[in-house]
Amino acid sequence: MVQKEYTISNRLGLHARPASLFVKTTSRYTSQVKIYKDDREIDGKSIMGLLMLAAGPGTVLLIKAEGPDESDVIKALDDLFQRHFDDDAEGE
Repeated sequence: MVQKEYTISNRLGLHARPASLFVKTTSRYTSQVKIYKDDREIDGKSIMGLLMLAAGPGTVLLIKAEGPDESDVIKALDDLFQRHFDDDAEGE
């Protein structure tokens, strides 16, 4: 299992478009992805679960990936978070 903490740093938080990008990214891999915020755990391949987290800017999420391509999932998420879900490029 690979786990890592991420801080939401895009200006509007994990709204619909970034949540969709997140799910598209995690769904490319077979590993299970779980997201933890406070005392909640959600499936990292569920857009509804992500939106229910209401993760605004500054929110810290613990993400755990488990499966044959777990390291690849985390690398892909590293890239997504470093790009701020491409929000800044669109002026959001």
